[in-house]
Amino acid sequence: MLAESEITRVLTVTAHPDDVDFGAAGTVALFGDRGVEVTYLVVTDGDAGGNERELDNSGMAELRRAEQTAAAKAVGVTDVRFLGYADGSVVPSLELRRDIARVIRQVRPDLVITHHPDRNYQFIAPSHPDHRAVGGSALDAVYPDARNPYAFPELLTEEGLEAWTVREVWLTGGSTPDHWVDVTDAMDRKMTALQSHVSQVAHVEGFTDFVRSRFASWGERAGFGPGRYAEGFQVVQTA
Repeated sequence: MLAESEITRVLTVTAHPDDVDFGAAGTVALFGDRGVEVTYLVVTDGDAGGNERELDNSGMAELRRAEQTAAAKAVGVTDVRFLGYADGSVVPSLELRRDIARVIRQVRPDLVITHHPDRNYQFIAPSHPDHRAVGGSALDAVYPDARNPYAFPELLTEEGLEAWTVREVWLTGGSTPDHWVDVTDAMDRKMTALQSHVSQVAHVEGFTDFVRSRFASWGERAGFGPGRYAEGFQVVQTA
């Protein structure tokens, strides 16, 4: 597993606005505290989500992009990119793999954080079909696409993007995390990021208590003790 000192650039690849904030915003905030450069790549604009139905899909997409940008700022991230795929209908594809591989070659991260591609049978919420499609495509983009100069050759010949090898991937939303990050010192920033997604959470009664209790239970599961909060990941070695 990469040592902290070996992680200088991180790319998160998620399906919807707010996914990274539920799964990894505390960890991202701590990366930023150490001077790590973090880029968010969001595959859809989240236009099929939310409780506000007076907006059409275009209006919802614009709102959710703005909410994600604000949420990112709360944890120190300013580089937020959207691919604009249709919310709710993402499927694994060569096009998606190429689009993710392009950003990997642009950002050249040591670490990629993305969704677990398998269904979580213990807790269904992380297993949205878009999440699983994005997670699988991101893993394929990491290996073999981004590192293979012969994969999507137009990225090199037309865009000048040299091959890049990501050294590690952390998966969120799986049922068997094997790496825990104590995010207690960043929990308030994580909550600010999540509450930036007003269209998604403002109507949820007891939202703050639910989130805090969930990540507190993970803190105990991780062995950090009472009153500590944790985010969990499954680590995939890639290099």
